[in-house]
Parts: sequence; C-alpha cells; structure tokens
Amino acid sequence: MMPNLDPSKIQKMMKKMGMDTEEIDAVEVEIKTKDGTLLVKDPSVMKINMQGKEMLQVEGEFVEVEGKKDTEMEFTDEDVETVMDKTGATEKEARKALEEEGDLAMAVMKLK
Repeated sequence: MMPNLDPSKIQKMMKKMGMDTEEIDAVEVEIKTKDGTLLVKDPSVMKINMQGKEMLQVEGEFVEVEGKKDTEMEFTDEDVETVMDKTGATEKEARKALEEEGDLAMAVMKLK
C-alpha cells in the first residue's frame, strides 16, 4: 500500500474518494485463459466498488498451470468442506454452488 500511512486512514481516504472496499476471504483464485490456467495461492482479495464499478484486487503467489483448459471443473471433497465451513451450508448446497459458480470463492460468496 502507501508507506507511512495507517490502514484506517487509507480506508477513510478511499471512502472520501467514493471507493468502498470489502475484503474477500478467498482460499484460492483461478483465472482461466485461452492458453491455460493461472492460480493464485494464499490470496489476499479486495473487492473495490468505485462509482458503481466493481473491481477485484488480487495479491498472492501466482502459479501457471498448463493443460487445464477445459471448462468442466472438478472439485475435491476438501473444496466442498471449505464451502460448508465458510457458509454453514449443507453438503448438497455446497456442491450445487460449486457446480453453478465454477469457483470456490464465488461459491462461498453466493451462499453467504
């Protein structure tokens, strides 16, 4: 961020500029491209709303995964348990959200 500034002061300054921020408790971020997949391990994700436009700021360890181009997502039992733990949803609800959203973080957001 900005050096020598208190995070709460930064939040107040952003609020004055019309920017609302919300931290997303993401476990992993996956970006699909035409050439493969980019994973972000242990991400720090910030949702920023500025004058009606929403943006995501993602920081973390970026890893390129080759050969994972298909749109069919496979979720592990651990993914389902993570969604259940974060949202209090049943296993059936968690699996459905993962299938519909195609992404762990989006499934959690949908069920919260």
